[in-house]
Amino acid sequence: MIRVTINGVAHEAMAGERLIDIINRIGTKISQVCYHPQLGPIQTCDTCMVETNGKLVRACATNASAGMEIFTKSEKAVAAQRDAFNRILSNHVLYCTVCDNNNGNCTIHNTEKLLGIEHQAIPYHAKPYEEDHTNPFYRYDPQQCILCGRCVEACQNVQVNETLSINWEDPHPRVQWDGGSTIGESSCVSCGHCISVCPCNALMEKSMLGHAGFFTALSKPALSGMIDVVKGVEPETGYGAILQLSEAESRMREGRIRRTKTVCTYCGVGCSFNIWTKDRHILKVEPFEGPTNGISTCIKGKFGWDYVNSADRLTKPLIREGGKFREATWDEALDLVARKFAEIKAKNGPDALAFVSSSKCTNEESYLMQKLARAVIGTNNMDNCSRYCQAPATQGLFRTVGYGGDSGSIRDIENAGLVLIIGSNTAEAHPVLATRVKRAHKLRGQKLIVSDLREHEMAKRADLFLRPTPGTDIVWLSAVSKYLLDNRMADTAFLQGWVNGLDEYKKSLAPFTMEFASRVCGISVDILEKVAHMIAEASGVCILWAMGITQHSMGSDSSTAISNLLLVSGNYMKTGTGAYPLRGHNNVQGASDHGAMPNFLTGYQSVDDPEVRSRFEAAWSVQLPSTKGLDNHEMIEAIYEGKLKAMYLFGEEMSLVDSNANFVGEGLSKLDFFVVQDIFFSATCHFADVVLPASPSLEKEGTFTSTERRVQRLYQVFEPLGDSQPDWRIIQEIANRLGAKWQYQHPSEIYREIASLTPLFAGVTYERLEGFKSLQWPVAADGTDQPLLYTKEFAFPDGKARLFPLERTEPTDQPNAEFDLHLNNGRLLEHFHEGNMTYRSEGIRKKTPDTFVEVSPELAEERGIQSGTWVQLRSRYGQVRVRALVTDRVQGKQLYMPMNSAESPVNRLTSSHTDAVTHTPAYKEASVHLRVLPEIGESPLPRINHRFGHPTPQHGVEVERKWKRADYRMPGNGLVQIQAK
Repeated sequence: MIRVTINGVAHEAMAGERLIDIINRIGTKISQVCYHPQLGPIQTCDTCMVETNGKLVRACATNASAGMEIFTKSEKAVAAQRDAFNRILSNHVLYCTVCDNNNGNCTIHNTEKLLGIEHQAIPYHAKPYEEDHTNPFYRYDPQQCILCGRCVEACQNVQVNETLSINWEDPHPRVQWDGGSTIGESSCVSCGHCISVCPCNALMEKSMLGHAGFFTALSKPALSGMIDVVKGVEPETGYGAILQLSEAESRMREGRIRRTKTVCTYCGVGCSFNIWTKDRHILKVEPFEGPTNGISTCIKGKFGWDYVNSADRLTKPLIREGGKFREATWDEALDLVARKFAEIKAKNGPDALAFVSSSKCTNEESYLMQKLARAVIGTNNMDNCSRYCQAPATQGLFRTVGYGGDSGSIRDIENAGLVLIIGSNTAEAHPVLATRVKRAHKLRGQKLIVSDLREHEMAKRADLFLRPTPGTDIVWLSAVSKYLLDNRMADTAFLQGWVNGLDEYKKSLAPFTMEFASRVCGISVDILEKVAHMIAEASGVCILWAMGITQHSMGSDSSTAISNLLLVSGNYMKTGTGAYPLRGHNNVQGASDHGAMPNFLTGYQSVDDPEVRSRFEAAWSVQLPSTKGLDNHEMIEAIYEGKLKAMYLFGEEMSLVDSNANFVGEGLSKLDFFVVQDIFFSATCHFADVVLPASPSLEKEGTFTSTERRVQRLYQVFEPLGDSQPDWRIIQEIANRLGAKWQYQHPSEIYREIASLTPLFAGVTYERLEGFKSLQWPVAADGTDQPLLYTKEFAFPDGKARLFPLERTEPTDQPNAEFDLHLNNGRLLEHFHEGNMTYRSEGIRKKTPDTFVEVSPELAEERGIQSGTWVQLRSRYGQVRVRALVTDRVQGKQLYMPMNSAESPVNRLTSSHTDAVTHTPAYKEASVHLRVLPEIGESPLPRINHRFGHPTPQHGVEVERKWKRADYRMPGNGLVQIQAK
């Protein structure tokens, strides 16, 4: 700590801290148009000039030193600030009263008010450019753009999509997309970073335009006339009087615009933000304070909310009669559900019923679902969709380190010297998390190794890209571990102090030589040795993996091999290290955490542990079943065997997302009674006897748990649409009709009960999660959480980790002469899962209207395929008809098909083979025959899809180019030009 003096008053500061941050922290007001705390110094606006040691410097780019005297309000500083802002006004028309951005948070408006400039010293200069409306979600108005460069900095160095730049050398500089393309035909991924940081109305969401203000819906001519009036009166009245009018209009908006904090309901990253609404119209999503994402969003989190107000939302219960569905009252539907459940239980026993919880719904709702199954019905037949994706990763961590969750936070991944991504298309499946890896790689020298079948974005960015033979990751991972041990490159001190089982593990590695791995995996020995050396030499290693690892018949063992490698190399127990299985859904971590599993109650407390059961039995006043129940995979088998008669499923599209979809669908049709609870009439609803209309996340309160083990609150934005209800209320109604006496009035009461029964969440309360606060489990009773696990010990009784011996197993469903192509599948940036939510966004649908199959250029040439050619894919289990997309993202006889289609679901092609330990389907082990159909259509990706764009990477705004312009001069006298960040 050092002491500095600001305007004559002494303050403590950190040595090297930016002056602007000190000034802001102590509450001194100073203009700062281009500065944003999450972007750092950009240095384009010059409005934060301060005086120190008799010289003017930019406060955003000057670091504090001991004894420094800073003046923000000296004559020289104020003159420089006003001079700089006058130049900004020459690029911007102040028509705040009729501007949709007049909501109290416009930086230009607030700076004008702060500096009190009554009249522009430099006239406004129009630019020779039209507005760009070619993106479906936002527009750019170059006439209002002040060239602060915030958007460029966010795109280049936070999102790292590297689309935006400013042509500083042009006579009329402007923000450019791909160096001069329209937005719609550029590489822009519609993440929204640029709009979120824009300090004015140059970049705005189209959902705001004409909706936010009281006058902004007027016709263009009328608005232009009002703007001309403002221009006309400014010379006489000054801006002060004009701003008073606009501020009155802004205060009027406060009564009809609500800003409500929520948590994203798509992937597992856990982005949180404020959502702006007017009645049921969503004006915009505003990220800033989220502990995981800050200013960041992806296309889905920023713009993918249209489904909430979709016209085809379920709003009334439906009952099947005579092969058709009819509307029913809630009492009629719930009475029928309770009666049928009771009858089936009485006739066939409690294990004739099964329950499937939702990874999209809240922790409280998953808890109630498993409580309904166990305490009311009396069965452990309880599961959730982690069975389809992340159960093997959890198993691998249970075996080796004790907790089934990420070792740390996304910030810890940023701190790694090396990130190794295996079987994860991170930039599309977990885009905001990927931005942090891309940023660390670009700006901080972090090394990146990617192992995947496809050369996706992260693979293209990688320092080293591996393309192993499908299903062989366990081989090369084990070979690298063996190489480290054999060549004295392992962390011996760490192994001796913190790890058990080394001798047995070493023995199990005998087959995994580098030569064997090279032969099996198709990777050269030199490359494998380079991987080993990069791991050994790194300051810290984080390994990120997802469904490319877990959705194999050896998914648990491959996940275990990852953790083994981290232990051998000493990469646990400190920041910048550890295991990061990236959770696919917003609350798939939370659903498992909160007991929606056949073998665990909340917090992974085993159902066969007498002490655990006695605690829950005392709290619930029931006797609980003691043996493991059926998981999702076993439930379908049990239907065919005649053992399972009824199922209650909510918030899951089971008939499409389970593997071997034809087999699953036929099984669901055999149930005596099937209840589906959802927000839309999904494909799975077609098999139901009763369909119950539920509410999405914006219509209820509760908590989600992200991939970081981060528990966050979501707040209710809208009232439930029509007669739909939050899932927790529906589950409670069914339980009470079956004899329970639950009286929960709010989800906070449910979580209070969870915390009382679950040591892992003992200190989780709604008060501690208020606003944007969060907790990362385990959470002690006093509220102390653990953002970084294993800093003191591992989660085993002796505090030590365990190396787990492994054997190689062959993948299933391998290609042969008939089924000669390997079919891979996975996520797509724009869509989520089968697309039930994202296809209801018109903008997303325009950019990516349908699914497709990626075909390599060499296979396309061999088979006579071009982008748009219709092909039939046939496996041993089913077939689909789909258009081809020729791309070098895949090679040779590898195909890739996104999972986002209800009409041509990829799971009609996948098998019933599973991971031997967890029964997670082997989705990634599929072989198909491809038949070229005579039809040729348009490319499945339209020209406005970002994949056709051409990014323009550069180092941020490159403000030095602005400073070289002939018309640039530094404001004030004696300005010292400070170095760029």
